[in-house]
Amino acid sequence: MSDNYSDGDETNLSAAVIPNRIRLFEEIQAQQLEQLQSLPHDLIKITITVGDIKEVKEGKRWETTPMDIAVQISWGLANSALVSSVDHVLWDMNRPLEGDCSLEIFGFDSDQGRDTFWHSSAHILGQALEKEYGCKLCTGPCKSIDEGFYYDAFYYGDLGLNDDHFPYIEEGAAKSALEGQPFERILVTKDQALDMFSGNLFKLEIINDNLAEDEATTVYRCGPLVDLCRGPHIPNTSFVKAFKCLKASSAYWKGDKDSESLQRVYEISYPDDKQLKSIEEAKIYDHRLSGQQQELFFSHPLSPGNCIYLPHGTRVYNKLMEFFKKEYWKMGYTEVITPVIYTMDFWETSRHAEYYQKNMFKLDFQTPGSTVIHNYGIKHMNCQGHCLMFRHSVRSYNELPIKLADFGPLYQNEASEDLSGLTRVPQFQQDDAHIFCSETQVKEEVRGILDFVDYAYTKFGFTYELKLSTRPKKYVGDLEKWDKAEKDLEEALNDFGKTWVKNKGDGEFYGPKIDITVYDAMKRKFQCATIQLDFHLPDRFKLEYSAEDETEIESSVLIHSAVLGSVERLFAILLEQYKGKLPFWLSPRQAIVCSLLEDHRSYANKVRDRIHEAGYYVDVDTTDRTVTEKVQEAQVAQYNYILAVGDEEARTGQVTVWLRDEMMSIETLLDEFKLKTANFL
Repeated sequence: MSDNYSDGDETNLSAAVIPNRIRLFEEIQAQQLEQLQSLPHDLIKITITVGDIKEVKEGKRWETTPMDIAVQISWGLANSALVSSVDHVLWDMNRPLEGDCSLEIFGFDSDQGRDTFWHSSAHILGQALEKEYGCKLCTGPCKSIDEGFYYDAFYYGDLGLNDDHFPYIEEGAAKSALEGQPFERILVTKDQALDMFSGNLFKLEIINDNLAEDEATTVYRCGPLVDLCRGPHIPNTSFVKAFKCLKASSAYWKGDKDSESLQRVYEISYPDDKQLKSIEEAKIYDHRLSGQQQELFFSHPLSPGNCIYLPHGTRVYNKLMEFFKKEYWKMGYTEVITPVIYTMDFWETSRHAEYYQKNMFKLDFQTPGSTVIHNYGIKHMNCQGHCLMFRHSVRSYNELPIKLADFGPLYQNEASEDLSGLTRVPQFQQDDAHIFCSETQVKEEVRGILDFVDYAYTKFGFTYELKLSTRPKKYVGDLEKWDKAEKDLEEALNDFGKTWVKNKGDGEFYGPKIDITVYDAMKRKFQCATIQLDFHLPDRFKLEYSAEDETEIESSVLIHSAVLGSVERLFAILLEQYKGKLPFWLSPRQAIVCSLLEDHRSYANKVRDRIHEAGYYVDVDTTDRTVTEKVQEAQVAQYNYILAVGDEEARTGQVTVWLRDEMMSIETLLDEFKLKTANFL
């Protein structure tokens, strides 16, 4: 560890560094407020959208804030307002408006509001960590993948954060929230930022790496915490009513294992205490616990971050794959297999070497007898390989659409601190599907994918929401093509008939997209499915086809889609969705036959054989334990059907379904199994 980053001790932070930061912040803030007062405060028009209603309000330039407008409409809106959007740019509720503008206001029930809420909560967490442990805050604040947030920090000595520290962190965060500390924003030059954060060399490195000499950035303050941040933030800390530390883990500065060792604290927060109950429930049904208890999978340090699937876990994994492969076949896709390793030249063609190289596993090969070293990258997605397949032959309009689906393993070089059970793993498989089509076919093909999304998610018991993300500020392709693509996606969504929202400016640089967020039975959200239009790869790989008149060459449109996302992630979500007991059709332990006495062993084995021959998974317990002991063990193991057999069952050729206290013939039982399998029950 570098001495530069660990100089001093924790007492120096509170004794000198924090007061100095606050002093500099207040000096710059006073100058900027004085300058603001000198600017013209002429009347401006603010067009605010609330639901389906648009209303024009008057305000004053450099004085009226989004919060002022919210109060004019209703106190209810103002009390729930977390962040606003001014001309489609996220904006602090207490930041003065600068001219005529459109205005939207978001609460916790929106993605914008929720993300801002957790972003601000991360500042509150940082304040508690800094105050309690005198640490140096590093990278952050950061929003986690699905829900919540974390903060990385450098700690002095041999302190290792664990569950015992969480009550103190939560208490510190709650105290800051009760104080209702306002989130205040200033603009600083690079020199001012270097001066303000001179006591934290991690922050200095961030400033020097990301700011040009003549460039400015923003700094926010809440209470004693002053931090680099682009914002925006919630109005004040009192909006956060409930905090819960989830876990602590090790991390590295900039994700480099050769750099300073940090600690990461994960936390969740809500506007009220009620929503914390779902977190406690989620802990009980954590897929990592279910996986071990039911002997589905385990992890091992010799394969960091990956899961090793045991026979029962493999059975579930394969069933999920079979379900999706069958549905893709019905939709006209062809399953293909592509290489795992490509040269770096290949990844440079697609520009993934430029944008994603740090997340790739790379290999260097030296040909035997040669000094030449070849650079390769292991694939983390299949779209480029599918582009090669399309380009392999001369294509004509009458071949389109060409639909390819690839279920092979993919590899992503994840930072160790980001790995989490099955939800984030280095090796994974997904339903990586691509459609090569003409512009006129986009709407119909997208609608077909949406129908598949609805079919699959309904089977799994998910509710979901749809978002159309449109052209960002930086994009490739011509404007006319973007407008046409966005219109096609809008029409496909409207024809689909489900409620959807527009997420302006959040599309990929290569095309607009539809993101599908699923909600499980515990109302937690997960990003699984996506539908993306791509103008970039067809141009980079020259994916062309001859038009109908055979005299012109057209560029194809590429539609990326993934409905299940990764099999690993879906496996984890389903385990928790069903609270450890998967439905019969997907279950690795569908039935067990328990004999009442030793004399019934032969019949129990015959029943087991009949069920097995019918294609279902079944075990038999003919041990000399009591039937009560057998049943209790079977319940813990999460068998869907516990079948008891004794004298009466053996004599009549039937079984008794435990807990239902119902006797039925084996034929009737198998008919019930068949019905459940066919209907995904």
